[in-house]
Amino acid sequence: MSFFSDTDSPSNLAEYSVSELSGSIKRTVEQAFDQVRVRGEISGYRGPHSSGHAYFSLKDDKARIDAVIWKGSFSRLRFKPEEGMEVIATGKITTFPGSSKYQIVIETLEPAGAGALMALLEERRRKLAAEGLFDAERKKPLPFLPHVIGVITSPTGAVIRDILHRIADRFPVHVVVWPVKVQGEGSGQEVAAAIDGFNGFEPSGPIPRPDVLIVARGGGSLEDLWSFNDEIVVRAAAASNIPLISAVGHETDWTLIDHASDRRAPTPTGAAEMAVPVKADLEAEIASLTARLRGAMARQMDNRRQGVRALARALPSLDQLLALPRRRFDEAATGLGRGLQMNTVNKRRAFERTAAHLRPDMLIARITERRQRVTDHLLRADRIVERRLDQLRARLSAFDVSLRATPARIKTQTERAGDRLKGLALRAQSALAGDLSRRRALVQAQDRMLQSLSYRNVLKRGYALVRDEDGAPVKGAASLGPGRAIAIEFNDGTVDAVTGSGGGAPRKKVAKTEAVEAAKPATRQGSLF
Repeated sequence: MSFFSDTDSPSNLAEYSVSELSGSIKRTVEQAFDQVRVRGEISGYRGPHSSGHAYFSLKDDKARIDAVIWKGSFSRLRFKPEEGMEVIATGKITTFPGSSKYQIVIETLEPAGAGALMALLEERRRKLAAEGLFDAERKKPLPFLPHVIGVITSPTGAVIRDILHRIADRFPVHVVVWPVKVQGEGSGQEVAAAIDGFNGFEPSGPIPRPDVLIVARGGGSLEDLWSFNDEIVVRAAAASNIPLISAVGHETDWTLIDHASDRRAPTPTGAAEMAVPVKADLEAEIASLTARLRGAMARQMDNRRQGVRALARALPSLDQLLALPRRRFDEAATGLGRGLQMNTVNKRRAFERTAAHLRPDMLIARITERRQRVTDHLLRADRIVERRLDQLRARLSAFDVSLRATPARIKTQTERAGDRLKGLALRAQSALAGDLSRRRALVQAQDRMLQSLSYRNVLKRGYALVRDEDGAPVKGAASLGPGRAIAIEFNDGTVDAVTGSGGGAPRKKVAKTEAVEAAKPATRQGSLF
């Protein structure tokens, strides 16, 4: 029985090759879905391929479709795709004949409503805030009058002209512009590289290092300002050693770089106003202060001048100061002649009284008296010398008699002294030998006692002796503080050490060991060595 009629026989169908069929399907699909918008969640995104193309998938809760963004379209995207982001992709459906798969070739990509971007922005903000990048204590004060200002913005927009014009109006300073893209692919990397580049300038290099940085961009939508929400830009702004002012968008626009910067300006023009003061205001203030200073100096000089005048009036005149000395001088000069005359009279009277006693008879009497006194002394000296000579003659005669009887007596005394000396020598030798024996025994006993009490025997039993930096034994842990140098003596040597953070505070109460009891007498007998 056949399942095919004559009209439906397979032999009447057109035959296609696999390539022809795949190409026909490809053309049909591309014609039917030439331009579509697909809403879905990005899945499997790992960044652009080495070729520059990006491959991932779009999915919802029921289906999944492969997606590709070619290199040229990827560079034109206003924000980068991220894993898990819900997006609306615009492109066309095509097939891949080599593996019988179909995919969407994405030309534009946008987030699925502002809510998705805001949710991503809030999640990123919480993450960076948790790392402390937005803390107020990290923010640096702006210099009052910077010499060099670095501006990071697009060189072709109206922003740079507004900033330069505002700085020139307020206080002209040197401005260094680092041109960057402020929108589109790679703009975040360029802004971060510019911030790092300004921070890498040397203060004395060919390009002066800025005292303050301004990151500026005009207004726009959330997607237009998305580069300034990039994590790399926020981290570069937080790590900047140069004070940084963010001026991105209008007053109502907030980006993550505004939280990480040291100051946020509502507009680029406001950033220029924050960076420099008004020169005219400073000049006016200086002029006012100068006038006040001059007035204060004038008033001070007037006050000092009046004070000097008051003091001058209170001081006595030169005549008043010299009146008393002059009077004393005049009185002294008046009495000087009379005093000289009286002094001359007094001296003359004293001379006359002394001359009255200098008569020749008085001198002769005094000379006679002194001569008689000398004669008496000479007679008394002669008698004393004669008595002394008689005494010496008597002693000499007695000594001569005793000298004649001396040889026999000396011989006898010598013999007796020799016998007595021999006896004393024997007794001394015997006493010396006995005394040496007693002393030797006493020394040996003392040596045994010393060895038994020596701390070195205690060290041989495994104990140690701790000494401080002065070499004195340490008697307690409380006497040591942290960081003290100590020496620990063992039986075979000494080791240097340093006390730890615990110092000498006792950790627990322990009983006195035999080594501690033995170390005390060793300390007392240290002077014996």
